[in-house]
Amino acid sequence: MSGRRVAVRPLRRRRPLLAALVATGGALTAVATVLAVVASVFVGGLAQRYDAGRSVLHDPFPTGDRPSDSSGALDVLLIGSDSRARLDPGDDRATGGRSDTLMVAHVSGDRRHVSLVSILRDSWVDVPGHGTAKINAAYSWGGVPLTVRTVEQLLGVRIDHVAEIDLADFAGMTDALGGVTVQSPSAFDTGGHHFVAGANELDGAAVLAFVRERHSFADADHTRVRNQQAFVRGLVDRLTSRDTLTDPGAVQRFVSSTSEYLTVDPGLTSSTLAGLGWSLRGLRPGDLDTFTLPTAGGGTSPDGQSYVRVDEAQLAELAIALRSDDVSGWRATHPGA
Repeated sequence: MSGRRVAVRPLRRRRPLLAALVATGGALTAVATVLAVVASVFVGGLAQRYDAGRSVLHDPFPTGDRPSDSSGALDVLLIGSDSRARLDPGDDRATGGRSDTLMVAHVSGDRRHVSLVSILRDSWVDVPGHGTAKINAAYSWGGVPLTVRTVEQLLGVRIDHVAEIDLADFAGMTDALGGVTVQSPSAFDTGGHHFVAGANELDGAAVLAFVRERHSFADADHTRVRNQQAFVRGLVDRLTSRDTLTDPGAVQRFVSSTSEYLTVDPGLTSSTLAGLGWSLRGLRPGDLDTFTLPTAGGGTSPDGQSYVRVDEAQLAELAIALRSDDVSGWRATHPGA
């Protein structure tokens, strides 16, 4: 399969994921952003830890015509998978594996704002060369390159970088920071964990249950995506807290942990992250905006698949906003997205 991963060093096991930071998610771009800021302070040791720990995707970008990149903005595709979901026969996974979470982190050209756009995995879209299907099928049919091409065609923007992570790895990232606080929109129970409406202080095991759960909610994946976005925010808040930034040991643990779990395109090196981090040094948690690609209800395919319809009118407006680097303006008129 194209887009195969090539490990820079042997890992205990291969892991496919997103960050919100820039994380399911993610959090991976946001994560990458804050990591970069920290790396600019501890350049030598942290850069070595990151470059030695990461795995690298081979040929992650599609060939042929791709959208132009003229706005100065940066778009990072975060691909999340869930190793546990492969064992769930109700999770609609093909033999080749499907992306469980898709997020696009749009970093504004002036580096003052980051928009994290979640794409529901059951979104019914055109997959180049395969016709209409759920967007997560692109990964099964063509790996990372076809996933990138599908997202680029959907949003009309060029993907500059790609990062993959398994949702299970959110646990290690969380524990490396000593836990994170997430805001849950509602109370629910899953996997032996109880979550209250509002603030929840979570360790790695609880985070894993929080970002995975969907059966507890009437709108299933919609709430699950919002919970993943809440995790990203919580991760960024903890990363940028004074307690973390003034604790070199915590920073080193997080860099080592995160790099071990990431699989990235060849260009997403420590020096790239350091440069991005320096340009985003004025960014605050409030400058991160999270939302979901607009949808318009559900549908059923001729072969019986239940899917989520994309709101084509709002998608067209969002695509224009992304290309013109005016996502904040679009969000001002679509606060409910």
